[in-house]
Amino acid sequence: MATQYSPSESKDLVDQTSLNDANKTDLSDKQTLLAVLQFLRKNNFKETEGLLKKESGITDDDVKTDTAHPSASEVSYALAAYKSDDDPTLYDDHFTDLKAFIESCLDVHKVELSMILYPVFVHMYLELVFNQHEIHAKEFYEKFCMDQEDYYQEDLRKLSTVTKKEHMQENQLMDNFRSSKFIIKMSRDSYTHLKRHLQEKQLNLLLNIIQEHLFIDVFDGVPRTKQQIDSTAGGLLGEATREANKAKVLYGLLKEPDLNIPVEEEEETVEGEDRPKKKKPKKDPLLMKKSKNDPNAPANNRMPLPELKDRDKLEKITAFRETLKRVKIGPESLPSICFYTLLNSWQGVTSLETSEDSSLMSAGFADSLIRVWSLVPSKLRAMKTQEDLELIDKDADDVLERMMDDRTASDSKLLIGHNGPVYAASFNSDRNYLISSSEDGTIRLWSLQTWSNLVCYKGHIYPVWDVKFSAHGHYFASAGHDRTARLWSTDHYQPLRIFAGHLADVDCVQFHPNSNYIATGSSDRHIRLWDILSGNCVRVMTGHKGAVHSLCFSPDGRYLASSGVDGTVIIWDLSKGNMMSQMRGHTSTVCALSFSRDGGVLASGGLDNCVKLWDVNRILNEHDTDIDATIPSTLLVNENPKLLFGSYPTKSTPVLNLHFTRKNLLLAAGAMKIS
Repeated sequence: MATQYSPSESKDLVDQTSLNDANKTDLSDKQTLLAVLQFLRKNNFKETEGLLKKESGITDDDVKTDTAHPSASEVSYALAAYKSDDDPTLYDDHFTDLKAFIESCLDVHKVELSMILYPVFVHMYLELVFNQHEIHAKEFYEKFCMDQEDYYQEDLRKLSTVTKKEHMQENQLMDNFRSSKFIIKMSRDSYTHLKRHLQEKQLNLLLNIIQEHLFIDVFDGVPRTKQQIDSTAGGLLGEATREANKAKVLYGLLKEPDLNIPVEEEEETVEGEDRPKKKKPKKDPLLMKKSKNDPNAPANNRMPLPELKDRDKLEKITAFRETLKRVKIGPESLPSICFYTLLNSWQGVTSLETSEDSSLMSAGFADSLIRVWSLVPSKLRAMKTQEDLELIDKDADDVLERMMDDRTASDSKLLIGHNGPVYAASFNSDRNYLISSSEDGTIRLWSLQTWSNLVCYKGHIYPVWDVKFSAHGHYFASAGHDRTARLWSTDHYQPLRIFAGHLADVDCVQFHPNSNYIATGSSDRHIRLWDILSGNCVRVMTGHKGAVHSLCFSPDGRYLASSGVDGTVIIWDLSKGNMMSQMRGHTSTVCALSFSRDGGVLASGGLDNCVKLWDVNRILNEHDTDIDATIPSTLLVNENPKLLFGSYPTKSTPVLNLHFTRKNLLLAAGAMKIS
């Protein structure tokens, strides 16, 4: 695990602090134990409480004494790290001294050392507020807040509302800074300069803050450049540690079963010859690739997945035939784009989704309704009544067709059941089901044969922002305001996994193509990759400067594209967890991403009413695969403006959904806005 300091470095820093710091730590530990014991007593966990008291040596009198002072237990225990008897005027002097020291350093170290200014500023301000130096805190904030990076200004505006000790309770931003350390990657040379300065000046106040609230991940190598630091900075609590991305990720695709697919040969019209051409088995190049033993692919039985049914095999045959007609696209061969515009949508469109085979589209509305359209000539039909179904010959070859009632055929169907805006919907692989999520905190499973609600899943206690079906069906994942993502299966009404670790709303979720991982994007500006089998977080990626609203895996599973409020599109290499490319061009939130079926092109669309196309093949060709991802200063991010090779604005329609068909036709959709 990456360490904050080496043993000798840690001892040097600790030796510079007073004996009171050790006592303060002991007191904080005891206060934490007392808070845990109070919680156990409150919830009547007597056996656990007894064991903890026995091991910690705390008596009943200690717990009772603490209980008599609820203000101390609720505030001091949670915020004890901010208790300080230092002169409030020292904070201004020490921060000014720290800034002057950084400015006096060589440019090569100045960029890295300046990263500590923001977390030190925040914790100094909170210490002043906690110790009831409100006037000094206000002066300190006003003097130095504009010195911080632009991407932290929104957080600082929230921080400025904390002006009294009482405000520090039940404040989300405050909780995050208190409970987690701000992570900074720094070269050993830069760190040595900082340590020497703090020791020589004996700045105990700064030493305490750095020791208690910062995690400095020291690496051996040259200091990072301004571009390298800015590319990964912006997270609510800094960057990801190198240790967080060391686990092996099995990003390869699952091995596909061998399918001998008869394909019609192209018929050549020959005079006097009407005979049909013979059929011969062919294999899809993608299926052949999936059939090889990929060392980076998980075993097919690693995750319990549903068995492949005859209908699924027929679907694969259909997909293969369409793949043969796929158009190769790129800068020299631009894709065709079909845009679906929703007009007169006075209800307010809150989500749009297209099925994998491009035959269905769903729209969620602010008035809690869901409407599903057919994008192909065949109309949507409902199943016959029970009485009519009993008259059907169940042994007939076309029994599935006979089950449907032609009298109910229509271009669209309406689904009613939610009690709030519908924020997301997702079709399962065989298009028999639709899953949806809403502000009402529920997830609903709908039958697309009876067009009715089958199950209402309740687990999230706040709005559910996103929901996605696995490519293999059966499983689906959700993300919500409660800062968690959850894994579900259609046959269980409670979640199978709860993925907790984000520090703010989890705004989007996406299944990996092999269904062994899910990716989540959050308002804490972090992206996390979770192993479904173990429930562990195996990748933490930082670099966005705003909430992450969209995620998309490449067809081969190795790369992940992300976008959000900052208008930036980023591509990540999941094998190492590092950023490959950062693409700028959008002027507003990017809320839709889609890779072409061969993975060579990435389409993005957002609230700036524009669809943009990016050259992924060029990114891969220019990427150095031999770099050491454990040394941050060796990582290079491709920001070449020539990666953008197509930009297509709409008149007045934000792009809410993008989808490449199996033939690489790009489908886009949005609701027209009338200004």
